[in-house]
Amino acid sequence: MRYSPFLFIGGITAVPASAASISVTIPRVTVAEYHKPYVAVWLEPTAGGAARTLTVWYEVKKGGNEPGTKWLSDLRAWWRKGGKSLKMPADGVSGATRAPGTYVIPLPADVKPGAYILNIEAARETGGRELVSLPLTLSAKTSGKTELGAISVSAR
Repeated sequence: MRYSPFLFIGGITAVPASAASISVTIPRVTVAEYHKPYVAVWLEPTAGGAARTLTVWYEVKKGGNEPGTKWLSDLRAWWRKGGKSLKMPADGVSGATRAPGTYVIPLPADVKPGAYILNIEAARETGGRELVSLPLTLSAKTSGKTELGAISVSAR
């Protein structure tokens, strides 16, 4: 039986970028040798353009001949989309691997409205690798003209 290294919860569709966040759940997996997964989350504009890494979780304190950064290439899709050119640690982007639980990743306020593909990839030593892609539309905040004020939608 193959265990999924993580589960994505909470789709986001047509919400203002300033209110949007992503929930990622890393499930508790019962195996003899458990290692926390490396995880990368990034956005790609559907119209083309550079991918934007939102977060990368890896073994930041692992040093020596095999530092934690050595295994970032196991996040194959993220690595090819721009991870290999990102210098680690990246301020505000990189962090330590996470234990099982649910984590909220806010979208940066400077993400422009538009259509994107949200990608979340996980790879775990002696475990699996998984990539989840989700279409995402970020809209601008708007307001009414006379009878309505500011209008926004919050993602839950």
